[in-house]
Amino acid sequence: MQHIAQTPVFILCGGLGTRIKEETEFKPKPMVPIGHHPILWHIMRSYRRCGFRKFILCTGFKSEVIKTYFLNYASMNSDFTVDLKTNHLTVHSIDHDEDWDVTVAYTGENTMTGGRLAIAAEKYLGDAEHAAVTYGDGLTNANLKAVFEFHLEHGKLGSVLGVNPPSRFGEIRLSGNDVIEFSEKPEFTEKWINGGFFFFKRNFFTHYLSKHEGCVLEKNPLVKLAEDRQLNMYKHAGFWACMDTQRDRDHLNQLWASGQAPWAPSFLGVETIECPTLSKKP
Repeated sequence: MQHIAQTPVFILCGGLGTRIKEETEFKPKPMVPIGHHPILWHIMRSYRRCGFRKFILCTGFKSEVIKTYFLNYASMNSDFTVDLKTNHLTVHSIDHDEDWDVTVAYTGENTMTGGRLAIAAEKYLGDAEHAAVTYGDGLTNANLKAVFEFHLEHGKLGSVLGVNPPSRFGEIRLSGNDVIEFSEKPEFTEKWINGGFFFFKRNFFTHYLSKHEGCVLEKNPLVKLAEDRQLNMYKHAGFWACMDTQRDRDHLNQLWASGQAPWAPSFLGVETIECPTLSKKP
């Protein structure tokens, strides 16, 4: 039996973000801001709203930016006094409501996603029987507590959030050369793609991953897991977005500025989802 608040959430934060180079030349992609906060902060808030509070950030490229952000989080979000002679710092109040337990783990400059997870899990999975995994560039309004419960209930090694692929182009249906239907950016409700939010049993980390820097999560580990019939999908038809390009970044910033960000608690109308201790059903 594992309490949701003690379930580790591994967030992959080490990639180069080459498709959004104008932002990632001096910072890792998870630190690209959406509003006044990096997208990483928004992702962690989404998990915390559902009861998770233990985060392991698998860093690489520009890891010092993430380390500095969290080392200075209290002082940057609170009033403080510093004695410049002794460098003694007094924080007068904690002017934020984050109660997260954050581990910043350096997993190599050029390590791929599977290798990063294996390196971090060996050190920080602890005795947890289950763990969450996600990327540092995706947002959703999915109830991650419900996804975790789904994972516990079906009993397989892995679960993935499945989402409908977004369309950026209009679709035209033809009969011969006659246009019979014109659909502007249709929703592909019968197709599913990897939404990048996972839950795994601990055996996945030890039996399917390798600490080799070339180990790619999305290749052999997940392919083998699917071949072994040990991966289930939780279907989510709601909001999902991935920040791959500057256009994606601009779209997410527009949503946040409008007050209509689907992943935000104020938009969802809830601050916290009550999360009791979860156990696998018999």
